[in-house]
Amino acid sequence: MWEGIEDKSQVIGLAHRLRLLIRWLSRYPVLLWLFLRTPRPDIVLVGFPGVLDVIAVAPLARLRRVPIVWDMFMSLYDTVVLDRRLITEAGLGARLLHRLEGFALRLADLVFLDTEAHARRVESLYGLPVGHCGAVWVGAEPMQFRVPPPPARARAPGARLNVLFYGQLIPLHGIETIVGAARLLREEAIEWTIIGRGQEGATLRRLLTATPVPRLRWIEWVAYADLKHWIAEADVCLGIFGTSEKAASVIPNKVFQVVAAGRPLITRDSPAIRELLSPTPGCVSLVRPGDAAALADAVLEHAERATKPGPDGCHALLASRIGPEAIGRQFEELVARRLGNR
Repeated sequence: MWEGIEDKSQVIGLAHRLRLLIRWLSRYPVLLWLFLRTPRPDIVLVGFPGVLDVIAVAPLARLRRVPIVWDMFMSLYDTVVLDRRLITEAGLGARLLHRLEGFALRLADLVFLDTEAHARRVESLYGLPVGHCGAVWVGAEPMQFRVPPPPARARAPGARLNVLFYGQLIPLHGIETIVGAARLLREEAIEWTIIGRGQEGATLRRLLTATPVPRLRWIEWVAYADLKHWIAEADVCLGIFGTSEKAASVIPNKVFQVVAAGRPLITRDSPAIRELLSPTPGCVSLVRPGDAAALADAVLEHAERATKPGPDGCHALLASRIGPEAIGRQFEELVARRLGNR
């Protein structure tokens, strides 16, 4: 389906999207035929985005008495309409998406998202009973991100602190808050690196053009395999700082990747992040969303701590909870708890 497409956010233009839609729809007859011919499985696991997949496979799954488990990951309606505001909430497209997604949610025997907070949000959006949705961590690939951390050493007085943010520049990232904090600390010995492109790219360009920020560089793209090197070289990595309800409900991929890499992290405080992390001096700082001054203060605190010898890496115990084996167990326990009597 996504063969040859490295960055899904860059699927733009009507012709490109129509070709993708035709490719998508043409796969369904083949997939459904294969499902009918395969030996009866214990479950059908549908991945993200999955709305049409669940609706398409449901009649055959019911016929074969196979439960449907949907890794929803995130609500398309919440993301496209409420958070990114790419479609007007009152428009026909938004209403159709809401109905389709709600229909799929009710067809699936088990739905899970990345956090309990996110699960409760989706239930609220669709009037579902509490507990209809479960949660399984997104996690990170340990072999991709777990690199030897820099040796513990005192940072030389006056040496610059390296602060890294990377992502697809979507609204929940709070890119204006990051630039605002960099502007507040423009006189400090701090190097800021932003890696990414996406919906908020024009906003970032406008902010940096209107008032350039010394020692802030913007790199539009790096290869996924190279991210671990950027993370390992950073003194502190940034998560998200958006103020939306969705931003309060999710733990983004980058947080799991930074945890796997054992690097210090600053991100917004939220019910979701508290399911995984608590503030830890020198390792984890949780700040008010949308507050550039609070982010700046947290960066300064890390700068002060970085001048002293520290541990070889943060999150050593936590990293074991977010690898493939741990998440596999979490998924198995959820399925057994919810579908064990089937």
